[in-house]
Amino acid sequence: MPRFGVTTFPTDYGLAVVDLARAVEERGLDSIFFNEHTHIPVSRRTAFPGGGELPREYSHTHDPFVALAAAAAVTKRILLSTGICLVIERDPIVLAKEVASLDRISDGRVILGVGAGWNVEEMENHGTSYKQRWKILRERVLAMREIWTRDVAEFHGEFVDFEPLWSWPKPIQQRGPKILLGSRSQRCFERVVDYCDGWMPIGRPGEQNELAEGLRKLRAACERVGRSFDSLELAVIGLPPSEDLARRLLGMGFKHLIFSLPSANAKQTMDDLDARAELAGRLGSMGL
Repeated sequence: MPRFGVTTFPTDYGLAVVDLARAVEERGLDSIFFNEHTHIPVSRRTAFPGGGELPREYSHTHDPFVALAAAAAVTKRILLSTGICLVIERDPIVLAKEVASLDRISDGRVILGVGAGWNVEEMENHGTSYKQRWKILRERVLAMREIWTRDVAEFHGEFVDFEPLWSWPKPIQQRGPKILLGSRSQRCFERVVDYCDGWMPIGRPGEQNELAEGLRKLRAACERVGRSFDSLELAVIGLPPSEDLARRLLGMGFKHLIFSLPSANAKQTMDDLDARAELAGRLGSMGL
């Protein structure tokens, strides 16, 4: 059965995180994804990929793991995820513990959406080179897997290097939470099959053909290395509440649709959430 969720910036001016999480679960949705930016440099040298001025929510968002922990405390069923976590801006040993702790607190309900980011100045403030961001992402993900799955973990790479260490808690989920790569870069497919558990591109209207072609490339990448395509988690994030688009994506083989939920005042957010929950209900009742 397909899953349906929402993704949003959990802002300091929007609906409180605990109220939003409760509302998502009460409406029968399956997941909530919180976006991340640690900060926004004032220089604005890097252009916003969406065009125009950078929306206000990018600089007003809570830390996603604090927000997800709050959501975990007031829910029992919905999946909890980042959409996406900027791993390249985080220490992998600390991040491994944060994710494992959240997985324990939530009784194994965590998904980790990851990506390499687009804001050059933001990552530079964290000491990350834009040109090296993908290599850094890979090593940090692999290092976290070691910490999650071994009593004594060590890792020796170009960007991550630590001697044997102990770190508990371990995640409830075997091997740790599923890691979904949020990317549509040319090499994202080989990256998915190399060190992730699934693909989670942004679902923009009018780009269904590109996503269908992406699935073909992902299948081919699996075949090249002998990995099972069917074992991968296939999600689309940031979708508009379009029934036609959702039907098309489900028909392609995507199993988890995550609708965009703008950060707004309480009434507007609840109205928008109701619309997305009703759409999910219609799609689910049709057996799609």
